[in-house]
Amino acid sequence: MEKTTCVACGQLFQPAFVFQIAMTSDGQRNHFCSLECRRTGLGDDAFRPKRARRIAILNQKGGTGKTTTAVNLAAGLAERESDVLLIDTDAQGNVGVSLGVAGEKSLYHVLVDGASPTEVCVPVRQHLDVITSDSTLAAAEIFLARQNTDARSKMLVKRLDKMQVSRRYDFVIIDCGPSLNLLNQNALSYVDEVIIPVTCDYLSLVGVKQVLRTIKDVERHLGHAVRVSGVLPTFYDGRTRLAREVLETLQGHFKHKCLEPVRLNTRLAEAPSHKKTIFEYAPVSHGAADYNRVCDWVLATSTVRSVDHISFQTNAAI
Repeated sequence: MEKTTCVACGQLFQPAFVFQIAMTSDGQRNHFCSLECRRTGLGDDAFRPKRARRIAILNQKGGTGKTTTAVNLAAGLAERESDVLLIDTDAQGNVGVSLGVAGEKSLYHVLVDGASPTEVCVPVRQHLDVITSDSTLAAAEIFLARQNTDARSKMLVKRLDKMQVSRRYDFVIIDCGPSLNLLNQNALSYVDEVIIPVTCDYLSLVGVKQVLRTIKDVERHLGHAVRVSGVLPTFYDGRTRLAREVLETLQGHFKHKCLEPVRLNTRLAEAPSHKKTIFEYAPVSHGAADYNRVCDWVLATSTVRSVDHISFQTNAAI
C-alpha cells in the first residue's frame, strides 16, 4: 500500500495495520498513523465495536428477577448514553408493563409477519428502545414450530440481522421467559452471552444447572456458541443463613463470574407499578445502587472486550 497522510497529525506514513483505516458513515476512508491519532480523530467512537453486545437474561425457573434485571440493566446502560434495544420474548409482556408502554406492534409481527424491528420498537427513554410482547406470542410459537428444523430456532436471527439491528445499538438485551421453548431457543441463537439471575435458595441452584445444560444443547444442536458472562444473585437477604450459603456456593463454583448480589429491596417490587425503572422511582435505594453496580460491570467488561479486539488488530498486518 502506498504512503498516505494521517488526518490527525498530517504525518506521511504507510498503513500496515487494520486499525489505521477507518470508514466514516458517508463512505469516506480516513487514515491514522497511530492509536493516539485514531483516538484524536474519532474521539469516543474510535474503537466502538462494529456489532452490538447481545445479552440474554435467562433462567428457566420463574420468579428470579429476570424482567427486573433486564429492564433496569437496559435503563442503566441507556442513562450512561449507550444505545440499547430491549426485547421481550415472554408472552406475559412484563417488560412493557414495567415501563408503561404498549407498542402497536409486538415481537409477534417481527417473527411472523417479517415486520422491520425498527418500525416495531418503541422509544421509551432517551437511548432506550423496546420491542414489546403480549399473548400473541403463543401464536408465534405455533408459527415457529411449523418451520423446518433450521428456521424454527433461528428466525429471530434472520429478522434482526436482516435489518442490521446490531449496528444500530451498543447493546441488545433480551428478557427470556421462564421456560425452554422455541422463543428462548431463538434468543439463545441470537445472543453471544447470558446473564443468569438466581434467587438465593436451593431450588435456584438446580435452575442454574438446567440453564447450563440448555446452553450446551444450543451449542451442540444449533452450532452457536453462547457463554455465561455472569451469574447474578437476586433477592439476597444477608440476615438468613440459607442466602449466605447459596451465595458462597455460587461464588465457589462461578468464581469471578458471580456478581455481587442484588439485595432484597421493596422499592424494586414497587417500581413497575409506577411504570418506572428503579433509577427513576428510588434512585437512592439499595436496588438502584445494586443495579448501578451491574451496569458498571457490563460497561467495564465491554471495555475489556474492545481493548482485546484492538490489541488483536494492532498485530494484524493489512
